[in-house]
Amino acid sequence: MRLIFRWAALTLAFWAATSLVPGITVNGGFKTYLWVALLFGLINAFFGSLVKILTFPATIITFGLFIFVVNAAMLMLTARWSGALDVTGFWSALFASLIISLVTSVLRGFYIKATPF
Repeated sequence: MRLIFRWAALTLAFWAATSLVPGITVNGGFKTYLWVALLFGLINAFFGSLVKILTFPATIITFGLFIFVVNAAMLMLTARWSGALDVTGFWSALFASLIISLVTSVLRGFYIKATPF
């Protein structure tokens, strides 16, 4: 159940990012948002984890802000591997990664407070 909620939260975060950030578009409807969120989650789980481990010193030096750069890179990689997601530049990807992180964090907080365990 938690995995489905995280997937739905990421889908909603992608919708928010494409609505607020110029230069980020998802070409399609609801199913396309689900596909892009799934692909981003898989890329972030496999490659993002490795890159975050390798860039740990930079993350420490920047007090965690470098994580947004890594997430932007994972977003650009998702756009490269998916024909449904278009990212025009690094700054668009960086602002979109900030919004995606913010929305998923807020929704995760609501989910944790809503579950009894």
